[in-house]
Amino acid sequence: MTAQAPVPPAVSTPDPPDDQPMTAREFLEGVGEHVNELRQRLLKAVLALGLTTAASFFLAEQLLELLAGPIGGLQNLQSIEVTENVSVFMRVSLLSGFVLAFPVIAYQLLAFLMPGLEPNERRYVLWFVPAATLLFACGVAFAYFVMLPVTIPFLLTFLGIPTEVRPASYIHFVTGLLFWMGMVFETPLVVFGLAKFRIVSAAALLKHWRIAVVISAILAAVITPTVDPVNMALIMVPLMVLYLLSVLFARFAAR
Repeated sequence: MTAQAPVPPAVSTPDPPDDQPMTAREFLEGVGEHVNELRQRLLKAVLALGLTTAASFFLAEQLLELLAGPIGGLQNLQSIEVTENVSVFMRVSLLSGFVLAFPVIAYQLLAFLMPGLEPNERRYVLWFVPAATLLFACGVAFAYFVMLPVTIPFLLTFLGIPTEVRPASYIHFVTGLLFWMGMVFETPLVVFGLAKFRIVSAAALLKHWRIAVVISAILAAVITPTVDPVNMALIMVPLMVLYLLSVLFARFAAR
């Protein structure tokens, strides 16, 4: 009976590491792909902006009539320059085109950024965009339906001096007010982001509410074109409501 020779143990070869260093060629190819994708995304955004701006030329007159509603219509505006009406028409068309193209622009930007985000980060981004749009629309609606009907008569009757309103100055004033009130209404989302990065907290916001009142008064004085307490109160009240809403957003971000 012969003894069997011992079988040598199998030598296991180590698995190749997953994180291989990227070569310069692979790095340049990856950068080139990202640059090419970014170029295509920007091209689509610019194309959408051009199409919406061209379509806005057919809506500009109706939009101008809508913006002139608080003053009683376009017939209450008076031009003193030859090109003033054309410049106002172009300004409203460009602004309308950008607003209409904004969903496409935001989508192209998110589509470019999404592959580099974690699943939980994607969830916040998808939630952030509609919330920002809704808050901005609320700010614009507040300025148009609440602020302008009170502000315009006050400005026109101040000191009893007759005022001939120019289209350029009026449209510039109205669109600027609508835009900045829309931006102010984004405050809760800004506070949410700061709370997410642990820069602010709900407890700190509640502790310094007196400072918030002072800042709200300063912002109301800057935003409102008048100095009377009624118009300042029209802005301070929603600012304080937004501050309390920001506290809730900060608490939610902490959870």
